[in-house]
Amino acid sequence: MKTALICGISGQDGAYLAELLLNKGYAVCGTSRDAQMSSFGNLKRLGIYDRVKLQSMSLTDFRSVLQVLTQVKPDEVYNLAGQSSVGLSFEQPVETLDSIARGTLNLLEAIRFTGAKIKFYNAGSSECFGDTHGDPADENTPFRPRSPYAVAKSAAFWEVANYREAYGLFACSGILFNHESPLRPSRFVTQKIVRGACAIAAGTEDKLYLGDISVRRDWGWAPEYVEAMYLMLQQEEAEDYAIATGETSSLQDFVKTAFECVGLNWEDCVETDKSLYRPTDIAVGRANPAKAKQKLGWEAKFKMPDVVRMMVEAQRDRME
Repeated sequence: MKTALICGISGQDGAYLAELLLNKGYAVCGTSRDAQMSSFGNLKRLGIYDRVKLQSMSLTDFRSVLQVLTQVKPDEVYNLAGQSSVGLSFEQPVETLDSIARGTLNLLEAIRFTGAKIKFYNAGSSECFGDTHGDPADENTPFRPRSPYAVAKSAAFWEVANYREAYGLFACSGILFNHESPLRPSRFVTQKIVRGACAIAAGTEDKLYLGDISVRRDWGWAPEYVEAMYLMLQQEEAEDYAIATGETSSLQDFVKTAFECVGLNWEDCVETDKSLYRPTDIAVGRANPAKAKQKLGWEAKFKMPDVVRMMVEAQRDRME
């Protein structure tokens, strides 16, 4: 039986990854800064809370990281931890850089220090590419980060690449484009849209206020994306991969689809609030996930309309 350590198991990706690995026969250990105080609501929603071993670990404390690695003795480590909101990173840039860049470095250095044959996955982000002016981004596209979050993720990406090349660690990054699910926190705009549409349809709210809905993104289904993470660590050689559907839609299309799912016209329900605009944003996020299909055999089955429909169905079920 293989053992996997998932840092950031309480988040959307961590919970779905834990479910996937448990179904594959893994022993799964997950970490949180304070495992005794965390609710682990996503693990409970998936019905796997009792099947996972939980540990307290502070990624910014090297001693804490080393101690957990020594105790758990994992075969695979998945680093999904750190501040995960682009919008919040403008308000908390120091915490964002610290939790992502230093947290990743501590994990890599602890693995090197122990000398254990651990395979390491790092959660990269398409935000690192910045604005590619509509050109599809892949593993060779230069990084031009436009947010504190993207700067932190870019630093972590190069830390992983350096430890792979300089120290021979099996370490790789998945450069994931936007991926959603019912487990998304409400601060993410996609969940805000879905919840808003359902609430207006139910008569409990009147309007949904959004920022710039002209931005375009590649939206996929989170439970599929964790399969790509798993596949990256099953390869003979560690490589980085861009993970996406290959289809880009506007946020307006996302909004329109969500309101259509509840039988409403979005234009009657949505208003623009310029206070919600980010200081800098990416106009178009476009991806070329050809390498993942060729080398991992991974391809997204669900595209944006499917994702919206499944999120709306889940939200309606919760409201009922």
